[in-house]
Amino acid sequence: MFRAFWLSDVSKKGARVVLPAWDDAGAKYGTKVRVALWLLSVIGEGNLFTKARLRDAFPGVEQVDRRMRDLRPHGWQILTNKEDASLSPNELRFAKAGEEVWDPRKTSASSETLSNKQRMAVFVGDDFMCVICGITGGEVYPESEYETAQLTITRRPVELVGGDTAIQYVTECRRCKSGGPVSSAASVPEVIDSISVLSPDEQETLASWIVGGRRRPSHVDRIWSEYRRLPAEARESVADHLRFTL
Repeated sequence: MFRAFWLSDVSKKGARVVLPAWDDAGAKYGTKVRVALWLLSVIGEGNLFTKARLRDAFPGVEQVDRRMRDLRPHGWQILTNKEDASLSPNELRFAKAGEEVWDPRKTSASSETLSNKQRMAVFVGDDFMCVICGITGGEVYPESEYETAQLTITRRPVELVGGDTAIQYVTECRRCKSGGPVSSAASVPEVIDSISVLSPDEQETLASWIVGGRRRPSHVDRIWSEYRRLPAEARESVADHLRFTL
């Protein structure tokens, strides 16, 4: 059984594609694929659903929540209230579809799970920091008093010098991975072009960050980080002091 469906993903160019039916008992699809088809056919991109509704759709299927999370390495964005503050604890948002996991021809081989050794190499290469927001694993988010960052691995298409594209891996926290463009491409030539317009002093500063493996925060940056870690009432005291001294 197949059903026509309109995919809004830019990479699909708005083309109408024919989806297999998620509830076709005769289809030989695993739970992960069936969940992907259910999200597209029943929920729809941008819409809310609950874990209870997911479980009701797949009665008797164990760990259906985990099978849904298994879609994320394929570029599927499914947000919780940790990534989208407008959601209640029991709600999720199907933000965006990723790879067509029901079609082996359109699923990147690089979606395969990395070994523990490969994952550790990626973490070490990124200094155990999210490449998007710079937070380290286990660090508390500045605007939260209790939520700590969990690091994960994201595939990233990278345009190389010469025009070829390769899939490489980067470290991201789960918040950035779930709430951001997880499959957005990076471009080496664009970065090189951007460097060319910097002043010699700016290029020297950038070179020192690259050699050191990280951006060195200024004294003001460090004070800002300390300020953001204060409770709200304490932050107000600091703001009052600053207004009085200026």
